[in-house]
Amino acid sequence: MFENQDRTNLEELGEFGLISHLTKNIKLTQQSTQKGVGDDAAVLDFTGKKVLISTDMLLEGIHFDLAYTPLKHLGYKAIQVNLSDIYAMNGMASQVTVSIGMSSKFPLEAIEELYEGIYIACEKYNVDLVGGDTTSSKQGLVISVTSVGYADEADIVYRSGAGDGDLICISGDLGGAYVGLQLLEREKLIYLENPKIQPDLEGKDYIVERQLKPEARRDIVELLKSIDVKPTSMIDVSDGLASEILHICKQSDKGCNLYEEKIPLDPMTYETAREFNLDPTVCALNGGEDYELLFTIKQADYDKIKFKMDITIIGHMTEPSAGCNLITKSGNVHALKAQGWNAFKKA
Repeated sequence: MFENQDRTNLEELGEFGLISHLTKNIKLTQQSTQKGVGDDAAVLDFTGKKVLISTDMLLEGIHFDLAYTPLKHLGYKAIQVNLSDIYAMNGMASQVTVSIGMSSKFPLEAIEELYEGIYIACEKYNVDLVGGDTTSSKQGLVISVTSVGYADEADIVYRSGAGDGDLICISGDLGGAYVGLQLLEREKLIYLENPKIQPDLEGKDYIVERQLKPEARRDIVELLKSIDVKPTSMIDVSDGLASEILHICKQSDKGCNLYEEKIPLDPMTYETAREFNLDPTVCALNGGEDYELLFTIKQADYDKIKFKMDITIIGHMTEPSAGCNLITKSGNVHALKAQGWNAFKKA
């Protein structure tokens, strides 16, 4: 990476020079940002609002592979996965801080590319970058993002509010990010065996983008507000549908019935999963990294939501004694498990 380009070694700038270089063009847009980068701490003012804060860390070799992840995409994704947590509380994200640890193998130009993706995400979602930290790392690239947001107390949605009979809804479609990852991993292995063979991703743009460049669903929060629907519980799908609905069930002390035939799958996700001999439903249940919003609503709100194109009702909440179940297309009932579950695997 960057071997054939002019390189600016980071030691030429030093930590403070690097921070100054990366943040010199920041433009603040949020009224709640009173002081951003440049002092010992940012100063935020959320008059009359509740403040929401969430942090995520991405580690090279664990959460991303630079063999097929462009740094610009990585910067963009690092912001998105954090904003998603704020939207999952039914709030609006307004600020982020970004901390990075990097080894000496990264020249300034590589870090600039990473930050280009960060700034694109911040601009698109109207979020201010107000601080962070930089340090050296012997373990590869480390990115830690803290997101800050706000909401009226009456609007905040927790995982613990689902009621018996509430409808289970999901935005978008599921499984695409996981199947996209399988495709990227396959092409990486082929390339390592024969570097003369170029990656074959033609026609797979959607699932590759779902993995490399996810989009946090602020639009769903705005849509629900516009139709006067407040979810009873909500969570973002970072670890797979099964894991997330089990979080809601546990914290709400409820059971659930999910219907396999209702789980939204993009045709490309379905077809590519089959090419890899994967069950598309299992990809949706256990794949993760879709960053869609999973939420429950009262049955009385059904008419408000039933014709919304990007929201699918996939089940309902039950009493805890009924358990957490998946109803298959053939009508069989399987207990939901969060990890490694494959009820469809033939013996």
